Parts: sequence; structure tokens; C-alpha cells
Amino acid sequence: MRAAFLWLAITAILYAGSPTWAAEVRAMTMTSLAAGVELPATLFVPEGAGPFPAVVVARDCSGLGPRSSGAPRRWAEELVAQGYVVLIADSFSPRGLPNGVCTAPNNEGSRANGFVRAQDSYGAFAALRGLPFVDAGRVGLMGGSHGGWTTLASLAEFQTADIALAQAKRRGFRAAIALYPNCSSRFGSWIVTREHGAWGAITGYSGTYRALAPLLILIGEIDDWTPAEPCRRLAETSRAAGYDVAIVVYPDAHHSFDNTAPKRYAAERNNANAPNGKGATTGGNAAAWADAKAQVATFFGKHLKAPREN
Repeated sequence: MRAAFLWLAITAILYAGSPTWAAEVRAMTMTSLAAGVELPATLFVPEGAGPFPAVVVARDCSGLGPRSSGAPRRWAEELVAQGYVVLIADSFSPRGLPNGVCTAPNNEGSRANGFVRAQDSYGAFAALRGLPFVDAGRVGLMGGSHGGWTTLASLAEFQTADIALAQAKRRGFRAAIALYPNCSSRFGSWIVTREHGAWGAITGYSGTYRALAPLLILIGEIDDWTPAEPCRRLAETSRAAGYDVAIVVYPDAHHSFDNTAPKRYAAERNNANAPNGKGATTGGNAAAWADAKAQVATFFGKHLKAPREN
């Protein structure tokens, strides 16, 4: 199913002074697979004629509010410099959550959870495939934190009765990267059980995450918001079952390691892994961030740029 999209404005911004990237930046709207939901989005187009491979970047829980992490834009710059078209949609504002969902009450944040946003990802996928300068067979997905959860939900084998989403997944993303994602959600047969149902200590794992395309997970060893251990288990069981799922765990790295910000604990953040469901730590890690850039370049280079095998 092909989503409709509409240019709202086209702003040609060439970052000629930047030594690392140059792009045309366009504001647009795109249609989610969720019925009747149109999302504002930003499209980054590299210099040149194309057709280019492309990446959908899913925002983290901070959205576009005053406390936005800025991570999606930083990754867009990295990817554009490597020759990718990048599309970043705002899943939150149209659903009444302009400041994201990091601290939103659960009954509000659920309006834009990772499974809801998977429909946005495939709407973005369809929008990119309709652009003449995009190589329709070379579209990837990437997201951090809440966007990482969205990435896992998007790449999980048909766990939905939604016909449009199931059809989209059959011919979906060619590869995906999840940075510090929530690996504790239920993805098809993959189930993580907790002490208090939806939150608290993890008491068990079962099933298998069945990835529809190659998947790379990048996560910090001391992440207390989306811990590494569930992601280790998810990747191990997936690989054992023959799925192309890889993971890199960075020593001494917290959540949101891909920035230069100092370590910060915020008591108001929603955190299913905290004893009382609140409070999480973020902070940059130069070594992890540098390696993550290399991992992203290599992984997408292999799956979105390398010649197709016969």
C-alpha cells in the first residue's frame, strides 16, 4: 500500500560551510498507515542526481519539544554525508504529544507507542519509494530509544491483524538499526515477563524475535532505561533460530550514548525497568558514539549500497 505525501514547503539549504555534509532540506507531510493520520516530516536529500538509497529515522521519546535530544538530526547528518536520503517524521505532535512521551502518563503515551509508530514507519517507507530520486529497493530504518522500539516493532514478523501493515511488511525495509531500544516488549512469540506485569524486575524470557530483514542493535552496557540484557537475549535466540540479528554492547555506556552531553539522571522519566516505574540515566560516551558511527556506515553500506546478490 502506497502512502500519499504532500510537499508543504521546499527549502533549499546547502550546508556549504560544513566539512562533513551538504543537503537539500524539505518540509513535507506524509500519511501513516494508521487511518487518517498525517504527519509533518523533514526530508534530507544529498547533492547529486540519484537514485539514492534511503533511511527512515524514527524519533526518540523526546520528540521535538524543548528537551529534544537532537539525535535524529545528528544521525541524518551522518547518513546524508554517506549518500542517503533521510526522512524523519513527527509521530507525536499530531497525536497531541508535542513534547514527546518521555514523561507522559501511560494512558497518553500509548497513543504513540512503538507499535502505533510502526504504522508511521511504513507510511514513511511508502513516501520514500514514491520519490523519483530514491532507489525503491534500498530503504532502511533506524531509530534510538522509543525510535528503537519502533524499529523492532516495524521489523518483527507479522504480529498484527492489520491487513495494510501486514502487506507493507511483506515488501518492507531492507535492513534496520535499533539504538538502545526497548527489547522487553512482546514482538510476536518473543515475550519478556516482569514482576509486576508491565514494569519491574524481569523474571523470564520465551519465544523468538523473528526479524523480517537484517537487524543491528547498538546498546550501552550500563543502560538503566532500556537495559542491554533483554536485547542480548533477543539477539541470541534470534540468531540461534537463523535470523540475521546482531548486537554490539558498549562498555560503560549509558542510554543515549550518541551525544556529548554529561551523565544526567531524571527522576520524572517513565521507566518500566525502574523499581517504581520512574527515573532513568542518559549520557554521552565518545568511544561508543564513534564506534556506532562506524557500525552504522558499515551495516547500511553492506545492506543498502552493496550490489544485490543473484
